[in-house]
Amino acid sequence: MEINELCGILESILYVAGEPVRIDTLAHALNLTQMELEPAIEQLRDNCLLEKRGLRLNRHGMEIQMSINPEYAKYVEMLLQPVQKQSLSQAVMETLSIIAYRQPVTKADIEAIRGVKCDYSVQLLLARGLIQESGRRETLGRPILYTTTDKFLEHFGLEGLFDLPREKQESTEEVPT
Repeated sequence: MEINELCGILESILYVAGEPVRIDTLAHALNLTQMELEPAIEQLRDNCLLEKRGLRLNRHGMEIQMSINPEYAKYVEMLLQPVQKQSLSQAVMETLSIIAYRQPVTKADIEAIRGVKCDYSVQLLLARGLIQESGRRETLGRPILYTTTDKFLEHFGLEGLFDLPREKQESTEEVPT
């Protein structure tokens, strides 16, 4: 097998894998030794760098992986950021607040607090990965329980639920005059 063809094969495998792949696993799959595979790995890495391609080959010990070229990351972000930065409506934020502060909760719990249906809000929050199904309540109908996710914490810049703002307690002490 010629080295250019082997580079193309490696690039295809790594692109589809999306995560680090062990070099010995690749060699075995291609019926090669690691020594026979090394020149193709080096050439693919060099080609990506010299040709200023959108992908580059990263090596982490005995694993290799394709990732985006950091020089082009800002362009990828420009495309993807508008989707992530879409703001949440007032109704969706209210639903998310109830879930965050009272989790785990059911749709019925949320609707009892808000006084309106919350199907759309819950579906949107699930689709955005801000909440997740976390089990079922042991009651009639076994309704789904919802909790927030790590993506919720990341989205709002929180380290944990303990970072959620708390309601200020009004002081009952009399202020001296």
